[in-house]
Amino acid sequence: MKASTALAPLLGFLPEASGSNTTACCSALQATSLRDHVTFPNSVAYNESVTSYFAVNAQLHPSCIVQPHTADDVSLAVSTLVQAGESQCKFAVRSGGHTTWAGAADIEQGVTIDLSMMNSTTYHAGKGVASILPGSRWQAVYKALDPNGVTVPGGRGGPVGVGGFLIGGGNTFYTARVGFACDNVENFEVVLANGSVVNANRTSNSDLYKALKGGSINFGIVTNYDLKTLPHDGLWGGLVVYDNSTTEQQISAAVNFVDNIHNDPYASWIGMWEYSSATGQNIIANALEYTKPVAYPAAFDEFVAIKNTTDTMRFATIYNLTQELVQAEGYRDIFTTGTYRNDAEVLRKAIALHNENIEKAKAEAQSESWSMDTIHTAAQGGNVLGLERFDENLVQVLYDYSWDDARDDALFTRLGRTALTDLDAYAQSIGAANEYIYLNYADQSQSPLSGYGEENVQFIAQVAKKYDPHGVFQTQVPGGFKVSGVGV
Repeated sequence: MKASTALAPLLGFLPEASGSNTTACCSALQATSLRDHVTFPNSVAYNESVTSYFAVNAQLHPSCIVQPHTADDVSLAVSTLVQAGESQCKFAVRSGGHTTWAGAADIEQGVTIDLSMMNSTTYHAGKGVASILPGSRWQAVYKALDPNGVTVPGGRGGPVGVGGFLIGGGNTFYTARVGFACDNVENFEVVLANGSVVNANRTSNSDLYKALKGGSINFGIVTNYDLKTLPHDGLWGGLVVYDNSTTEQQISAAVNFVDNIHNDPYASWIGMWEYSSATGQNIIANALEYTKPVAYPAAFDEFVAIKNTTDTMRFATIYNLTQELVQAEGYRDIFTTGTYRNDAEVLRKAIALHNENIEKAKAEAQSESWSMDTIHTAAQGGNVLGLERFDENLVQVLYDYSWDDARDDALFTRLGRTALTDLDAYAQSIGAANEYIYLNYADQSQSPLSGYGEENVQFIAQVAKKYDPHGVFQTQVPGGFKVSGVGV
């Protein structure tokens, strides 16, 4: 396994009810024009879908999988599953399948609506937008747009899916310039619980438009995103690797970078403290990306001044750079994440907990290969994320643990969760805590929606009730983070 703690600037699974008749639910889908898109266990298409989830521990086995090709297909699938009410058809919705906890985007007994066949990107030059289907991966989006000299603010890892990323907020290389990815959506095409297909934008269903910007899978299934494009004539960036002995210099550079990000919003930094059992090394790697083709901008001066062991800094496309940040598949994973005041003491504590957990894993892990990363990134704040409430610079911490043996599930889950709990407690003790939790990195033990603030939670709940009055996406779709589970 690889253990990693990352730092960067920041600009529940429920089982199906025992009385459910999943056979009837799958049969109902087969009785429609979707029959050729329904797959069952032991078929090639079924196995390809199940095994394509990023984290092995998130790979469940639904009773059947339906793979729609159009918004009308999604509408028919939802209508069929809702109308088969006597069967209590539970279903999951999956786009990229990159969430690391089981049940977020899949289901063990029930139906998974797998959107991966809806994966095209169309550029509308006259409108300055790209229409992107929810099953697309960001690497394919960037590749499709590149010949047009444009790009969009999207995922920093190429294989990450479009759908969940955008409705979870979406932190990007461009966040300091244009806000979160969700802030750049001009229109959502959404299938509601009653099967109707609606558009949500500034003038039509504007409350739903706002709620979808971070409100996740609480309202319906988004079947198309119209995303504003940006000129793309290349970036300058790459990975710079350092010896762990440079930690204090890194912390100083990181704090100063976050405090000055407003002076140069083209700069993006992700700091990663990484241990791999394969190498036995605990290293530091900075992902430095500059969103225009300028080498060695002043924003990175402090990082550049630190002696490194290797670097891949270069002029490149966003497609190329996001290929470099791809995480290895085929492992079991846990993410836990929190947000804190930009404070050197918080970063020191996050890294100290990372180092302590490495020693604990060395003593107890049975996996042949494991890793631990602690990742730090900058953070900032309409949408419903609620970051505009805060007037201080923030940093996001992600504990990212991966391993290859199921016998270590309890160990690494405990280590990931206790590291975050301990960091939260420390930050609280020095007045550096912040309630925002980035939904796309949140563990199932966390409640990211509650960190949006009471006013936003109430708004999300009201919009969910308006567009899904029978609560289909609260109860019949048990996966993901539900506003009904947040007390207000």
